[in-house]
Amino acid sequence: MRRIALFLLTNIAVLFLLSIVCHIFGFDQWAAGHGHGINTTGLLIFAAIFGMGGSFISLAMSKTMAKMSTGARVIDQPQNDAERWLVDTVRQHAQNAGIGMPDVAVYDAPEMNAFATGMSKNHALVAVSTGLLQQMDREQIKAVLGHEIGHVANGDMVTLALIQGVLNTLVILAARVVGSLVDSWLSGGRDNRGGGGIGYFVTVMVLQLVFGLFASMIVMAFSRWREFRADAAGAHLAGRGAMVSALQRLQLNHGESTLPKTMAAFGISGPLASGLQRLFMSHPPLDERIAALQNAAQ
Repeated sequence: MRRIALFLLTNIAVLFLLSIVCHIFGFDQWAAGHGHGINTTGLLIFAAIFGMGGSFISLAMSKTMAKMSTGARVIDQPQNDAERWLVDTVRQHAQNAGIGMPDVAVYDAPEMNAFATGMSKNHALVAVSTGLLQQMDREQIKAVLGHEIGHVANGDMVTLALIQGVLNTLVILAARVVGSLVDSWLSGGRDNRGGGGIGYFVTVMVLQLVFGLFASMIVMAFSRWREFRADAAGAHLAGRGAMVSALQRLQLNHGESTLPKTMAAFGISGPLASGLQRLFMSHPPLDERIAALQNAAQ
């Protein structure tokens, strides 16, 4: 529940700031076309710039932000046999998957975890935690690396950014259309050339939050689906038995992940939840992922 509360508070802050900035500079009034009917073209352009633009700027910065937020060290020159094996394994997986060689990094964290991110298939980053390197054998690590290469080869980062951008655009668009209608109703249909009133502002604020929650459910549903595909890729690259073994080993991962919240969806596993909170899970339960691999083998 703590994660959901943090999510809500973060979104409230971001949406409140967005609405304040738009209101001050008159973007909302220009896009909504107050006094002249809804400016559909302007509103769509406005929503796309904020919705798609923000999502893809985040994607473009993802490698840099991931390295900064986790303290990951990119292995430019392997310093020991373990690092050489790690780089060679990623290179072999990348060649077999038909993608460019990603940057390979290690970050200091006690839990078993790994993630992949990047702007494109040929300019990605694959990072593993020190906890994973210490607590898994090489066959299991090889499977985890195959899973992460699967994310890259499947274009999951780009697709996730695209879905998030489209949904952000729809959220911004829908909130302002409804806000204009509510403001017109509250003003009795009078010409409001001075811009949107308090009804418009409050409605946009509330609906951005509500619609944003539903959009997040869709994004998380895609995130869970892509984990099954990445597991299948890991099984293909490293062997089904190794992938199952790695997931079983991950079941011993106790406690909260130390990955930053912005990177949690890109980790090899995520926190469990129950009830409605399951709709906001970025990863399926490990039991379901193991069962999917075993059923596919049969």
